[in-house]
Amino acid sequence: MMASLEQADQKIVFGLDIGTRSVVGTVGFMSDNRFNVIAQTVEKHQTRAMLDGQIHDIGKVAMTVRIVKERLEQQTDVHLTDVCIAAAGRVLRTVRINYDYEFPDGHTITDEDIYNLDSSAVEKAYAEFLEKNTSELKFYLVGYSVMHYYLDGYQIANLEGHKAGKVSVELIATFLPDDCVDGLYKTCERAGLNVANLTLEPIAAMMVAIPDRFRMLNLALVDVGAGTSDICVTDDGSITAYGMLPIAGDDITEIIAQHCLVDFNTADEIKIAASHNDKVEYVDIMGLNKTISAKEIAKVIKPKVDEMAKRATEEIKKLNGDKPVSAVFVVGGGGCVPGYTKAIAKDMDIPEERVALRGEEVMKNIVFLTNDEIEKDSLLVTPLGICISYYEEANNFIFVSFNGTQTKLYDNGKLQIVDAAMQVAFPNEDLFPKRGEELKFTVNGKERTTRGEPGEAAVISLNGQPADIHSKIHANDIINVTPSTAGAPGKATIESIPEFKTKFNVNVNGKNVEASRYATVNGETQTGFYNIKPGDDVKVLDYNTAAQIAELMDIELTEDTVIIVNNERGDAGTPVYENFKVEFKDPEEAIMDYYEDFPSADEVAISQENEESFEDLDESLKLTTDEEGQMTLKEEPEENVYEKAEQEPVRNILAHDLHLMVNNDPITLHGKADYIFVDIFDAIDFDLSKPNGRSIVTSLNGGTPDYMEPIHEGDKIEVYWK
Repeated sequence: MMASLEQADQKIVFGLDIGTRSVVGTVGFMSDNRFNVIAQTVEKHQTRAMLDGQIHDIGKVAMTVRIVKERLEQQTDVHLTDVCIAAAGRVLRTVRINYDYEFPDGHTITDEDIYNLDSSAVEKAYAEFLEKNTSELKFYLVGYSVMHYYLDGYQIANLEGHKAGKVSVELIATFLPDDCVDGLYKTCERAGLNVANLTLEPIAAMMVAIPDRFRMLNLALVDVGAGTSDICVTDDGSITAYGMLPIAGDDITEIIAQHCLVDFNTADEIKIAASHNDKVEYVDIMGLNKTISAKEIAKVIKPKVDEMAKRATEEIKKLNGDKPVSAVFVVGGGGCVPGYTKAIAKDMDIPEERVALRGEEVMKNIVFLTNDEIEKDSLLVTPLGICISYYEEANNFIFVSFNGTQTKLYDNGKLQIVDAAMQVAFPNEDLFPKRGEELKFTVNGKERTTRGEPGEAAVISLNGQPADIHSKIHANDIINVTPSTAGAPGKATIESIPEFKTKFNVNVNGKNVEASRYATVNGETQTGFYNIKPGDDVKVLDYNTAAQIAELMDIELTEDTVIIVNNERGDAGTPVYENFKVEFKDPEEAIMDYYEDFPSADEVAISQENEESFEDLDESLKLTTDEEGQMTLKEEPEENVYEKAEQEPVRNILAHDLHLMVNNDPITLHGKADYIFVDIFDAIDFDLSKPNGRSIVTSLNGGTPDYMEPIHEGDKIEVYWK
């Protein structure tokens, strides 16, 4: 007889739990915060049209659904048109990901920075998932759960307000495939039903098993069905993670089938009967009547039960940040097998009383108005939760328009524009202001980077009104996003380089003055106003030339000007380092100093390392020896005096002076063509025979030298006892 009343007029909800072994239908209504069940029925699949929670034969599953629908219509006298369903946890895909980002120094982290960090991590998780996914299915982001934030490698509860550095997020993202949703929708359509609401089975079970007031606690729910074990974790008032294991009641049934030598359906009946009776009678495939005790069945299935518990515990810990939860609730027929809850408690290392089956005790707000006596056990938790979720949440798929493209979203009641952007693969960087191109160059051989300027944020409208990425969205909303823009590229000048800004002291003609740094770019001298270009090789010199010092002091250099650097003859290009002494003299002044400082014959002889003959030495020094053996300068015409003043100091062939900084003091080494590190001990007051510490510390331009290592003009050396 055709039902006489319409479902919409009666304001009742029809829920279907389409499981691997059977379909459970429930009809009821909500009143005074209680859900009233007016009819409920169960129909098993005639064939294995579903495996591990996945619909393999839409037509056969639709036939089972139609049987359940018609039976409930007869019981209620109501024409059922709309149905609430749930997607199995088997089809959920979770990806655990770590994502790092480095902010510029001094940046203070904002909520938008954190959301950008999370979104980038989800994008990375989705990309990683697609790499491993061999199918061409489209997946939807169901949600994500942040497990940990890190600041400079240290775990931190909240990044907001902290000074930026290297930040990291570790999260779990959950995705749902399109074919799962389409399979459920097509099955219901073939049974003459319209899907009014779709939720996830773990969420549905949570609706009944763990009320809102308990979700502040760190709990886990395990829904052990026939094909899968669906896991849900709560903390701080919300569901933080989902998980799924492809091991459940059917795995136990198969072991019983092999042990008892029966078909799968008979084994399933033996499993159910053993949970209520001490002994079970059955007929095996040989036609023999057999009896098996519940204890024997428990012994046979124990290894598989222990394996199920161990894998469930490992998954819960992984979803909970690699740590155990405070308590575990178990629902579903597969969880009723003996020893399962005890094994979880052992593996989780929590008291046994904190792992329990949830059944009648969580149904205090459920009123059964049916004439049939219904057993209120854990098998009813998910079917009832599917109905209640219709009132509690708007979990369904909705369509929105994003930049003119229709897209389908899983509506968890908290959808925002950024979720739609993520679903259509709108680039995350086009939502947030983009910085201009970085300027990269080198300073004294080390790479430097100047960040570009931030650009303008994306322009977003929702149904024609200004909006932002956090604006809530609903079915049929129209979203338009103009991508963000990039800012100006990074800029830098020579004078902005910290090394260039420093000054150094030199002594010029007896007066201490501050000298500025000079810089070269790609080998050419440039001023501080030079705009650095990408790839430039900048060198900030730690010296000035004598000519640059003269320019600083407004001293005009002529061809006749005599330049003395650290008491040695130099020229316009001679380097002048920090604490060096430089003198600029006219020729007449230089002549007077020349005669005063001219070395004696004995000093000249000592300075000769290549043992020149005195005859050659006399000639090179313009010396003559009188009858009494005294050496004197040969007289020369007066016109050669200036020429003599301009000659370089007397030295060996190939020998030259070397100017160094030792322990921040300038020194000059004389008389050699090549110098090595150990030569400095001839010029400094450092007695190696009188230790003033346990060891000698040496440094050459910041590195550790060998005593025989060559040294060069301008090197910086440190030598001290430690």
